[in-house]
Amino acid sequence: MKEWIPWGNGGGDRRRIVRRELLHTGNNGHPVERIWLSEGESFIRKPLTNDAQAGLERWVYENVLPSLPPIYPRLIGCSPEREEGGGWLLFEDLGPLDHSFRESTARELVKRIAEWHRLPAERWANAPLSGPKPAVNQMVRELLDSAKEEKERKWLREAEARMAELGEWGRRPVLSHGDLHPGNFAVAGGRIRVLDWEHAHLNSPYWDLYHAIDLSHPLHPRGPIVDSVRAGLLQAYAEEAARLGDGLIPEKETFLREYRLFAAVFSLWMLKLIEKDLREDRGIWPTERLRGQRLETLAVWERCSTGAF
Repeated sequence: MKEWIPWGNGGGDRRRIVRRELLHTGNNGHPVERIWLSEGESFIRKPLTNDAQAGLERWVYENVLPSLPPIYPRLIGCSPEREEGGGWLLFEDLGPLDHSFRESTARELVKRIAEWHRLPAERWANAPLSGPKPAVNQMVRELLDSAKEEKERKWLREAEARMAELGEWGRRPVLSHGDLHPGNFAVAGGRIRVLDWEHAHLNSPYWDLYHAIDLSHPLHPRGPIVDSVRAGLLQAYAEEAARLGDGLIPEKETFLREYRLFAAVFSLWMLKLIEKDLREDRGIWPTERLRGQRLETLAVWERCSTGAF
């Protein structure tokens, strides 16, 4: 079956896909592909499953990302509204993406995070933005509701109390990428690139930092993160934030302690989610990959929970 891509500025030009390459399959079962509209002219075609997702990512590209340096793939086009079979977005092809976790890559990433955290959050106070997971305070409540052991409940009650005592910097809303797991940042052409902005929203600065430094992903393992690397990345962020004029950034020990608290709660919540995925075995992620993600997440929980208070 011939498949066409609308092209041009509404002038009726349509280009046929001449070649395609599967890059990966999303959680919804839809393929993300590299497509060629002619030899030597390739793009990334991202399928969408609902109008809200299509509208949100386009909205972020039109209203948020122009305020940032070009660290994201350009949005080339999108499907007509109400296209039969689901819509799509068409992005520039950045070429091979290296998702390997390296300290140098992460250091560059946290500096970029500091840049978008400094954008005035009030611009998007009423914007149609939402994250893919509950806020960390809600995570604590969910964990408390399901905790069966008194030792875990005691830790969570203390974590909840400490979370309420976060300083002004940790509680303030900033623009967050929202889903900055290792599959959504990569090195391409020697430069850091950040992908998939459809979950951008306002959240604590610690949200993006946890995703960038410690969140594990089943398809993109990090390997162990030693304490000195974690502290070094947080320091790199703090120095860049201060250079950009953030006068609220906490002093070093407070910053590290608050990050550990946030990371410990998030990691414990992720462990419950991973266990659920393993029990249900829905086939979204390979079992061995989930087990690897569980080990990485458990290591973060063990290291961060001991220094959270």
